[in-house]
Formats: sequence, structure tokens, C-alpha cells
Amino acid sequence: MASIKIKYGRHDAAGFGAVYIQLIHERRAVRVRTGIRLHADEWDARHSRPVAPTLRRQLRADMERMAGIERRMEAAGEDYTAAMMADAYRRYMKEYSLTNFTLRVAAALKASGRVRTSETYRAALKSFMAFREGADVMMDTIDDVMMQAYEEWLRGRGVVPNTVSFYMRILRAVYNRAVDTGEVADRRPFRRVYTGVDRTVKRALSLETVRRISKLDLSGTPALDYARDVFMLSFCLRGMSFVDLAFLRKTDLTAGRVVYRRRKTGQRLEIAWTREMQTIVEKYPENNSDYLLPILRRRGMNERCAYRNAGYRINRSLKKIGSMVGTRSPLTLYVARHSWATAAKDMGVPLGVISECMGHDSEATTRIYLASLDTGAVDRANSLILSSL
Repeated sequence: MASIKIKYGRHDAAGFGAVYIQLIHERRAVRVRTGIRLHADEWDARHSRPVAPTLRRQLRADMERMAGIERRMEAAGEDYTAAMMADAYRRYMKEYSLTNFTLRVAAALKASGRVRTSETYRAALKSFMAFREGADVMMDTIDDVMMQAYEEWLRGRGVVPNTVSFYMRILRAVYNRAVDTGEVADRRPFRRVYTGVDRTVKRALSLETVRRISKLDLSGTPALDYARDVFMLSFCLRGMSFVDLAFLRKTDLTAGRVVYRRRKTGQRLEIAWTREMQTIVEKYPENNSDYLLPILRRRGMNERCAYRNAGYRINRSLKKIGSMVGTRSPLTLYVARHSWATAAKDMGVPLGVISECMGHDSEATTRIYLASLDTGAVDRANSLILSSL
């Protein structure tokens, strides 16, 4: 067994010294830096520990990590040295900080094509690091007290419950991945924070309002006309999300049907191509890209940035259109999705086909319903809706 002790190094002329972990195994000693430097007055020489309780807790966690590394090496039944323990400790400290671990998970998601999910992981990390004022944290020190403090910090800044839950669920997913590696013990840090989903304010428009939007004469304002066309095409395509609409390729339209996979879930969907859809697309004959709509116009561009910027511009224009028709809440591209789902429900489409405005408590339930859709029944429902415009 190795000897593991916390030591305080000789201080300099200003009275500061470094705190380090001393490992001795088979008469060989190795020092491991902790990154802590203290003034001589901040070190309790009698008990060989820092005066500050927070630093004592930090060093206690360091000792526990080092002891855990030795236990795993002992269990492996192989010879090891103090230098090997030190290397394993340094590797652990690098790989299992929240920042480094989350960024590795986000990179893996991006490499697998789940770019949007990768971005949400980075967004959650950015929020948590703002709470921490930039100070990183090791995965094995995250506990329920820390997460409750983060929740209070979010609420104190006016963050709505669904966004609080969004961040918490992402951080929980990252934490569970670390636990699954076997290197981090599960301390159940999310058991006291909110991870549910509140129902949001209804954003759906009536069919009458959608009809008025479709009939507006916007020929004198091309930006508004284009935004209205994208909104209406999203509505006609059963509330297709903007990201799927932007990346819809011309080759996805064949034999009178659009066949694509949702970028968010990978779910394969089919939609009958109608006269209303064709009329909108034919307004843009100059589109020479591979995509059905002229949203991503140039080859070689950063498509993710172009898609986001296009969405911002369209939503700004839609807000102006919303004012024209008197919508109570801001008109956005996402309203098209809610509006189609509500129209389908109001027309008697079974909730098994349309999960009330796409509003299930979990995405898994929504995927179950979508996976069992009868495309013919939904196409007939879509025809009913479009004929009412």
C-alpha cells in the first residue's frame, strides 16, 4: 500500500508555498501538485492542513481520488508504482472535470451527426460555468447542494422552469455518462432539483388567422413575403421544423412525396407533396442549390451558421406579419408547428396520430406515436387542413 499525505512546501520570500500530495510506494516518493498556493499564515502546521474549511474539503477529495486509483490498481492485480499512480491521477483530473468531460461528450455527439444536441450540451455547460464564475468542478464533487444552489441562481435571474429543467436534464445526462464509466460514484445530485416539463403558453394560431397570413399581399416587401412563404410551407408540411425545412434536399422530393429524417430524433417521415407546397417552391426558380428552399444558398458556407442567421431574419419578419394580423404573441416559425397540430386535433385527428400539439411530457412518447403513424391517414388529414385555408 502507498503512503498518501498532504504536504506544504517551503514558502518563498513572500511567505507563499505550494500544497502537494506526497506518494510513497516501495520506498519511492513522488509529488503531485494540487494547484493550491497558500501563505504560511493560511496553513495549519500543527494539523498539516489548510486553515480554510473549503480547501480542506478540496484536499480531502483529492486524497479520496488518489486512494480510489490505488484500489483500482490493486484490484487489477498488476504491479504499479507511485509514478503510475501520479500519472493516473493527473489523467483523471484532466478527463473528469465537468468542462472537459462535457466538451468530449459534445464533440462525440457532433461527430455522430447530432449537431443541435451537441450545441445544447455546450449551452448548458456555459450556463453552469457562469454560475460557477468560471471555476471548473470535478464530476465526483457535484452534489445535491451544488445543484440546488445552481437552480436558485437560475430562478433568481428570471429563468423559466422549463429552461431550468432543460439545463438540469442535460447536466444530468453528462453526469450519468461519467457514472457509467465506473470512474465516478453516483451521488444522485439531481434528486432535489426540477427536471420536469411545464406546459407552455399556447402559441397555436386558429385556421382563420393562418388563412389571413396566407392571403396577405406582401409583394411590395420581399423579406416579409419570403418569411410568410417559409412559414406557410412549414405549416403545409405538417409543421415541419425550420432546421428540417432548411436542410430538405431536392432529392428528398420524389414520386409526389417528401421523405426525410428529423434531424432532432432521426425519425423517418413521409409527407404527400401538394399543390400548395409546389406553388410556394415555384416562386423561387433561381434556387440553384441542392436544397429545396433557397435558405442555404452558397456552397462551402458554414451551413449551421447560415441556417441560424436565416432563422433570425425570418422570425424578425414574421413578428411584423404577426402585428399585421393581430396575433397576441410573437409570430415565429415554431408557431407553424403548434398551429398545424392544433388544427389537426380540432378536426378530429386522433391524439395517437398527433400528440396534442406535439406536447407530450417526454420526447420518447412522441417518438412512439410518430413511429406508428399511418401516413395515408395523416396525408388525408393534411388535405382537410389545407383545403380549409
